[in-house]
Amino acid sequence: MYLDIKTVNVVTALIVSLLLVTWLGLFSYSAVPVSALDAIVGIWSPSADVIAHVIVQDIRLPRVLEAALVGASLSCAGALMQGLTRNPLASPSVFGVNAGAALGIALATTVFSSNIISSPIAAMIGGFAAWVLVMVLGGAWKMGAERGQLVLAGIAISALCGALTKASVILVEEQAASVMVWLAGSFAHVSWDTWAWSWPSLFAALILSLLLAPKVNLLAMGDERVKSLGVNLNLLRAAIALAVLVLVGVSVSSVGAIAFVGLIVPHIGRLLVGYDYRILLPVSMLLGAVLTIGADILSRAVVFPTETPAGAVLAIIGAPCFLYLVRQKQ
Repeated sequence: MYLDIKTVNVVTALIVSLLLVTWLGLFSYSAVPVSALDAIVGIWSPSADVIAHVIVQDIRLPRVLEAALVGASLSCAGALMQGLTRNPLASPSVFGVNAGAALGIALATTVFSSNIISSPIAAMIGGFAAWVLVMVLGGAWKMGAERGQLVLAGIAISALCGALTKASVILVEEQAASVMVWLAGSFAHVSWDTWAWSWPSLFAALILSLLLAPKVNLLAMGDERVKSLGVNLNLLRAAIALAVLVLVGVSVSSVGAIAFVGLIVPHIGRLLVGYDYRILLPVSMLLGAVLTIGADILSRAVVFPTETPAGAVLAIIGAPCFLYLVRQKQ
């Protein structure tokens, strides 16, 4: 794989940006004052007697790491969905995967009280069911099907899942407050426990995505051409779907419904490095990590010291971008 100077410069700039926003995320807008130096010392040689070091080590560091991982995961999932469906508007939020995952967790939390099924599994089941409905209703695999049908089907399924989620919350009022906070999408309650159970599956799904990248490139040539090259199309679709469901399901179950990251970031990545998924996927991961950490910092800044959900900040950024993309594709 050949990397030109432009690509190397883009990757270098993104790595530097990621390190910068990570550092800012460790000390910015803290109710208890934390200095920029505390952010560094709190990682390398923290003192249990210094409250600023404890905040950095036990509160801010897992929060920043989880924000970066979730951003990378959702961006990667969006890029894979766009490659799989050959639809530039595809993303977990637009195609109902986020909403289905949220419904699965809401049902597991309120109706079943998480005794029967764990939240990540419930999220993956809900996301899978929503995605299948969207693909069937939108005629995804029919020759000559309108790409706009998938978007309309995704909007309809998202609305249905959202209504069912709200209904489940209303029916079980004692769980309503915690579920509604979670549905807004926030990194405020992330802890080392959250990081411990989420990173292994997300890392595995990201690695699988990178391994699939060369074959995702082939999907742009059309189904018949891909089959003529000896690629098992059904197996490839299943592997991509599995990666997407793990990336979205675990992300949603850990921090809530974070929208538009998977839609916006792959488009920015294509503007920067082109359409080769071997390069686009890692660049999208870096971009997504920078975006979500930045949104988390903004969420603390809006009405400091009170926190605004990061999901709301990303929605404010993403909604106009979605409208712009729709107009561009008309």
